[in-house]
Amino acid sequence: MTVHTATCTAPVNIATLKYWGKRDKSLNLPTNSSISVTLSQDDLRTLTSAAASADFQEDQLWLNGALESLDSPRTKACLADLRALRAAVESADASLPKLSQYHLHIVSENNFPTAAGLASSAAGFAALVSAIASLYELPQDMSELSKIARKGSGSACRSLFGGFVAWEMGALEDGLDSKAVEVAPLAHWPTMKAAILVVSDDKKDTPSTTGMQSTVATSDLFQHRIHEVVPKRFEEMKKAIVNKDFETFGELTMKDSNSFHAVCLDSYPPIFYLNDTSKKIIKLVHKLNELEGHIIAAYTFDAGPNAVIYYDEANEAKVLGTLHKYFAQVQGWDKKDASALNGGVDIDGVDPEIYKGVSKIILTSIGQGPQKSTQSLINEQGLPKN
Repeated sequence: MTVHTATCTAPVNIATLKYWGKRDKSLNLPTNSSISVTLSQDDLRTLTSAAASADFQEDQLWLNGALESLDSPRTKACLADLRALRAAVESADASLPKLSQYHLHIVSENNFPTAAGLASSAAGFAALVSAIASLYELPQDMSELSKIARKGSGSACRSLFGGFVAWEMGALEDGLDSKAVEVAPLAHWPTMKAAILVVSDDKKDTPSTTGMQSTVATSDLFQHRIHEVVPKRFEEMKKAIVNKDFETFGELTMKDSNSFHAVCLDSYPPIFYLNDTSKKIIKLVHKLNELEGHIIAAYTFDAGPNAVIYYDEANEAKVLGTLHKYFAQVQGWDKKDASALNGGVDIDGVDPEIYKGVSKIILTSIGQGPQKSTQSLINEQGLPKN
């Protein structure tokens, strides 16, 4: 049996300018452009191995050890696009094996909880597309491949780059101009850090896709957001990143998180992704910034209650020190020396039991895009190793 394999990792990205709402559901075309920060794969990543063989009987996917269905239209769309690109490569060189005609075995694992509001589908589809593109030896660049990842999960297109990434919404009906582009690489602003407070690792009540459809259909605020608020913010945030202006970046990030949750609340019936702990964290961050006299920490919340708090390394002692004061009992601090956590300040009015609403803390930083890996999850028979 001849089995061709390739393995790639892909990162989680967290949007600082949110994508919410689709103008085309099947192609995953958004109603607004968005911007994200790619997080370090040391802490949050999907590892995916893809294999092709003439002996495989069907396409199969194993995720975190369990056999999963490949029946979803999104996954099928990604595989069809990748096979079409491989078929074009094969037609140009008759000596190549006809991998586009073989079934695929895909084995994937995350090093973080799935469906917990930590952008697992973004990393998952980015890793799947990267691994199969590597297996097929496709010549397309990451922006081109991002159009395929987008069909799997909208935000997955942004996980094809490291550093700071824009997803340009595009205007064409076929989606050919809706793609991810790099705003600035990891090396541009390597001191950007993030602390993720995992408020709940349960599956969320309202899945993102359902929530988006409801908001687009029922929220009056939504139209104002996509036509007035986001286009202006998109340019301002890109400029703040290029200038490494944390103050502006932080303010825009927090305002956009609030704007996104406002349109969720304005949906009918309302959609609640934040909980009481989320709101207490928002208050804590604002009070810390007020004490400092300028913005040194910026929260953002995706479609879930987990807080991602961005800060620059220059302010780590104060930001992490203050978080440690209130969340010391929560697991996840072992990366940091105790002496590095002494710079915190006391903040009036913060609930001393706020830590009870947080299950763990993930301390991470800005990271790279997908990487090829020698760590295959597939054995010589084309099956999962474990």
